[in-house]
Amino acid sequence: MRARPTSNALVSIRVPLLLLALSILPQARADTAEPAHVAPIRFLLTFDDGPSAAADDSNSTVRVLGTLAHNGVQDGIKAVFFTQTRHWRGGGTATGRALIRREYDAGHVVALHSATATHANHRFMGAAELDETLQRGVDDLRSLTGTPPVLVRPPFWAYDAATLESYHRHGLAMLLTDLNANDGKIWGVNFSWHKRANLLAMLAETKKRWSAGAMHSVDGVTPVVVTFHDVNSYTASHLDEYLAILLDVAHELDIPVATKPFYDEHDALERAALASTVKSAAEHPRLPGLWNWLWQ
Repeated sequence: MRARPTSNALVSIRVPLLLLALSILPQARADTAEPAHVAPIRFLLTFDDGPSAAADDSNSTVRVLGTLAHNGVQDGIKAVFFTQTRHWRGGGTATGRALIRREYDAGHVVALHSATATHANHRFMGAAELDETLQRGVDDLRSLTGTPPVLVRPPFWAYDAATLESYHRHGLAMLLTDLNANDGKIWGVNFSWHKRANLLAMLAETKKRWSAGAMHSVDGVTPVVVTFHDVNSYTASHLDEYLAILLDVAHELDIPVATKPFYDEHDALERAALASTVKSAAEHPRLPGLWNWLWQ
C-alpha cells in the first residue's frame, strides 16, 4: 500500500504550484488588456451640409458654433465644416458666406461638400461637370477664407474611383467617417430616440479596428471621426448632449480617451483629418448605415 504524503510533503508540493500560478496570472491579465502600442482616441468632429442661411435668432450653424466654443465638456472645440458654397439656402446666400468666413476665423477647418445649388451627387456627374463644380468650390472657399480647401466629403457618401481621382486633381483629400450621429437628419424627422445606442454601436465597431492597430495615430492620439449636420436644428439644440454621450460610450467600452477628448487647435485638427482620409479607391472603408449597402 502506497503511503500517504505527510503534511510537510503536501506543503512542498503546493507551494511551487502556487508560485507557478501567481507567475502566470499577471501574464493572463496582460493578454486581455488593450495593446500597449494603441494610442488613446480623440474625437474629430465634422459637420455636413452647412452653413444655414436662417435668420440669426434661429440659425442652427450659429448655435453649433456657440456650443463648440462653450459647452459642458470642453470649451474651444474645433471642427471640420464640409460646406455647400453655392446652395440656395446656404453658402449661396450672404448669410451663408458670412458664416463660412466666421467658421474659418474661429479656427475651424473649412472644407468642401458641394458647389451646386442643391445637394448634388458627385458620382452621378460626368467628369467635366464634376471638375467644373469642384473648381468652383475650391475658388469659392479660397475667396472667402484666403486659403484653398484640402478636404472634401462626397454628398450622400457617394463616390467611385473616378470621383476620387477628380478630387485628387483639385488638391482635395476625401474624408469619410467612423461614427455618423443619429441626429434627426431624415427628411421630415427632427428628433432622435436612439442617440446613445447608435453612437455606442458604431464606436464598438470602431473599437475593433482601433484595438487591432488598424487606425492612424497622429500626435500621440487616434482620431475618431464623428459626423453631424449643422443645418439641422435638432443637432444644434442637442450638441452639448451629444458631446457628453461620446465620452460616456467610450467609457462604457473601456476605450481610453485623450486628456483633451476633442480637438481644439486648427493645425492639429487638419493633420488628424488628412491622416484619416481615403487614399485609394481600393480601400473600401465602410460607409454609414444604408449608404454602405447602396454604394458598395
